[in-house]
Amino acid sequence: MRAHENEPVVIQRDVEAIMVPSGQPITLKLGLAGYITQALGGSFTLYVEGNLYRISGEQADAIGKEVAHPPQLPPNATEEDVRDLAWEQMRACFDPEIPINIVDLGLVYECKVEPNEDQTRDIGVTMTLTAPGCGMGDVLVEDVKDKLSAIPTVRNVNVNLTFDPPWNQTMMSEAARLQTGMTW
Repeated sequence: MRAHENEPVVIQRDVEAIMVPSGQPITLKLGLAGYITQALGGSFTLYVEGNLYRISGEQADAIGKEVAHPPQLPPNATEEDVRDLAWEQMRACFDPEIPINIVDLGLVYECKVEPNEDQTRDIGVTMTLTAPGCGMGDVLVEDVKDKLSAIPTVRNVNVNLTFDPPWNQTMMSEAARLQTGMTW
């Protein structure tokens, strides 16, 4: 059992959330009770009144948890340092229904870091979803943008969502296949 899994919670203030799997934004009201079903990558998936909701780590105080801290770069960081941190940040992005990060799921095809003249960087990511109609697609793309925009010196983040090639289970890391029981 993961830390926090099935831990009871009470909403301590109104908080913006995303309904899973539809991706609909909603406000969870003060006093609602439920359970944490997943606490990965700084976000929380909650089971409240028969539905699943996702709240970001920046809103963790609404359920009595510690707010997520921004990523750090070493002084004089290189583009490679930024790229490594970008991949680390994307490993903290989870589909609310699947307890595996988007990198190990094989959803991220490319991550490029381009330097700018003013010592800032732009990051370009090409990624896909497990299915084209995934209701959480926009939420995952925004999660990637938010996590990469939080990296010091990053000026712009562009996430290109593609379905070519379409995702399939062979794109998962071996660890992800073992975790899901999808070994062959």
